[in-house]
Amino acid sequence: MIGAIALLLVCHLAGEVIHRLTGLPLPGSVIGMVLLLAWLAFVPRERLTLTQVTGWLTAHLSIMFVPAAVGVMEEGAILSRYGLGIVVAVVVSTLLTLAVTALVFRAVAGRDEPEPEAEESAS
Repeated sequence: MIGAIALLLVCHLAGEVIHRLTGLPLPGSVIGMVLLLAWLAFVPRERLTLTQVTGWLTAHLSIMFVPAAVGVMEEGAILSRYGLGIVVAVVVSTLLTLAVTALVFRAVAGRDEPEPEAEESAS
């Protein structure tokens, strides 16, 4: 289990280093995920252990939000001044995301269905 956690951390760290050294417009964590994907493609024996570790991390994900929540609570003055604007921005962006996702899903879902004429002529 420690090896799998170390692999996650090394990939993340390598991604951050690559981001800072090259100035790529991708976050270091995304570069790290690409590195992890490449590693798993070449070393498939790591998958089982990594699956167990990521399952455990996902099950305890709520604990990882505690530091962020404490940080937000310490910014009371900023929240009292800009809180309403932040809430409006979050609600509007969430609704827009849902709408765009639904429209894209509708457009893509219709492409997979074969046309009725094609099925009849094939029979």
